[in-house]
Amino acid sequence: MKNALEQEKEEARQQRAKERRSRIVTHRASNFDDAEQWDLDYWQSKTPQERLSALVDIRNDIEKVERARRAHERQHRS
Repeated sequence: MKNALEQEKEEARQQRAKERRSRIVTHRASNFDDAEQWDLDYWQSKTPQERLSALVDIRNDIEKVERARRAHERQHRS
């Protein structure tokens, strides 16, 4: 049985996931040219602020992955 704090954390996680899913935009491309064109159209429809924010988010994700990889490598070197 979850305590109140664990349940609150789980509800917050579920809410964040729901919000994230509502922002996801997808497209099924029929070929590479279609995918490239859709990608170009998508990003050109965004404001400079939205594009920069996405770039910062991607960079932060890359840093998290790199930190986790380094920690994993250090752990398994010993």
